[in-house]
Amino acid sequence: MSTVEQRLEEAGYTLPAVSKPLAAYVPTMRDGDTIYTSGQLPVVDGELAATGKVGETVSVEDAQGYARTCVLNGLAAIKAEIGDLDKIAQITKVVGFVSSAADFDEQHLVVNGASEFLGEIFGEKGTHARSAVGVAMLPMNAPVEVEMIVKVEN
Repeated sequence: MSTVEQRLEEAGYTLPAVSKPLAAYVPTMRDGDTIYTSGQLPVVDGELAATGKVGETVSVEDAQGYARTCVLNGLAAIKAEIGDLDKIAQITKVVGFVSSAADFDEQHLVVNGASEFLGEIFGEKGTHARSAVGVAMLPMNAPVEVEMIVKVEN
């Protein structure tokens, strides 16, 4: 059986370096066998991949890709905390925030970019509870932000 990082590589992805926090917080917080990530923006090579509102200047398809990027950033932060992504026993919860145009109502489709990606990489361990929330604005005018809660093996 392949490792999580091998499956990421086979899917064409590599884990990025952990982004430095933009404010007064840490990338992850561990409580026993549960790890909470801070909200992850679609940062690539230290730069925000896009700005704007979904349904206005950002398409649903592009936003789904940005949600995947947010997940990659979250997984990088989790790996920094636990050392090996194969220690993830379950993706428990995903919360996606979508910077939305006033009449945009497809936040659930945007956050599917994160959920489907986690399913592809983790299989059953990637099945999770989820919220998809439309918001007026995100930090740095990012189109998407994703946070995760994961259960890890001790």
